[in-house]
Amino acid sequence: MHEAELASLRELVLNWSHMPTPSAPSQSAEDYLERIHELIEEKGYARVVDIASSLNVKQASVTSMVQKLGDLGYLNYEKYRGLVLTEKGKEVACGVQKRHETLSRFFSLFGLNDETQRQDIEGIEHHLSPETVEVLSDLARFFEEDPETLKTFVRSRKRSNR
Repeated sequence: MHEAELASLRELVLNWSHMPTPSAPSQSAEDYLERIHELIEEKGYARVVDIASSLNVKQASVTSMVQKLGDLGYLNYEKYRGLVLTEKGKEVACGVQKRHETLSRFFSLFGLNDETQRQDIEGIEHHLSPETVEVLSDLARFFEEDPETLKTFVRSRKRSNR
């Protein structure tokens, strides 16, 4: 192997975990899978019309995404039952849901209003690594288990914002 080929191979090996994979869902696909999972939990089924309404998008957009998600193996359409997540789809949806819940739990500790939390979570939830979400979860648990430290932190913020 030539030096250039070795360097290229070395870079590929070092960066393989950061490369997108064809089967990894996009942010939009994650949002759809999360919403489909929520609808199934709430109502027992998920229909295109319900997804479109809850995500505030056109039914044609939902149909297109559902077809793509089906082709990628994240869901199936079953007559009379509507959309059914595969194990792969459930895994992604539950991961997104857990990430969302962790961020909500974390931000709630600091008294951020619901709308600010919602906007911030929607803005960052797809951009955080699993390691970062785990740290935030641990930090939330730390503050929950030690409310005096949380109070001290909140007071220190108020003093510094004067």
